[in-house]
Amino acid sequence: MNPGDFKRSKVLENFLRVVGKNIFDVQIESNKINLDKNGNKVSYVVNRNINFTNRCEVNCSFCAFSRSKKREKTLAMEEVSKKVENAKDGGATEICLQGGINPELDIDYYLKLLREINSKYDIHIHAFSPQEILHMSEGSVEKTLEKLKSAGLGSMPGTAAEILDDRIRKKICPNKLTSDQWETVISKAHKLGISTTATMMYGHLESWEERLIHLKKIKKIQEKHSGFTEFIPLPFLPGNNELGNITGSRRKGLEDLLVISLARIVLEGSIDNIQGSWVKLGKNMVSKSLYFGANDIGGTLMEENISSSTGKATRGYMRKEEMEKLIKNAGKVPVQRKTIY
Repeated sequence: MNPGDFKRSKVLENFLRVVGKNIFDVQIESNKINLDKNGNKVSYVVNRNINFTNRCEVNCSFCAFSRSKKREKTLAMEEVSKKVENAKDGGATEICLQGGINPELDIDYYLKLLREINSKYDIHIHAFSPQEILHMSEGSVEKTLEKLKSAGLGSMPGTAAEILDDRIRKKICPNKLTSDQWETVISKAHKLGISTTATMMYGHLESWEERLIHLKKIKKIQEKHSGFTEFIPLPFLPGNNELGNITGSRRKGLEDLLVISLARIVLEGSIDNIQGSWVKLGKNMVSKSLYFGANDIGGTLMEENISSSTGKATRGYMRKEEMEKLIKNAGKVPVQRKTIY
């Protein structure tokens, strides 16, 4: 996409005010930083998501996935094990475990889940957001993380970050952990040698300034502990949720590319890998993102329930061959990676 194709808009004006550059310089700079660090290589991982429970008591206004106790679906260990076996048969190197905050699940359930998988399968377990860690913690986050690591936890998704600004969080997820709590869980994980991703959910009530503040907080944490493997910008999907009814349709395209460029520029020297999520952005836009600073397009997934529940995400699972074709068609070189790059 040629930056000259961009029309003047409030989105663009707000972005340029924050970064203090023109759009040509932004695209060129973010692309150059990426090429200098990653060359023409674009990575992906063969993985499967397993959402082991859809019951959640946190009630975030942007969520379309969670269900009440009456509509709960919590997987038995045998069901989880079968999904892992199918993933292994499909060539997966990673299992991502995430679920709602189910009050009937305690630390023993999570430990049993990890031990069940770890004892049977040689596969990396990428599991449990900081919100889940806080939920299962028995008074000590550090001891909880130690138990999980001992049971087979390989790394953690840095989800539940949304926007790391408590003014925004009180509006979109008032029952969720605070910005400081998210940072505390992430930092303790990093100190114990548990790598995590970093995320930002954008495109709802936050401003460009608040996005920039979020990125700077991520960078500061990385400079202390070096535990983030990648940064993943996640656009808010407005379907089937309360927040979407308030905000309406999210602006697409230009804004997504600018967020990726901003992340690449701000996080230069701290986080080398910026992901364009094909599920959130769609295949066409994620292809364009590879020229705005992204060097990874995420995982094959095999199963995806959270984003698809909005009705706005790209559904299904992208096979390894499709991932490589998408990357090659963008003029890049596909590289299958593992979770920790």
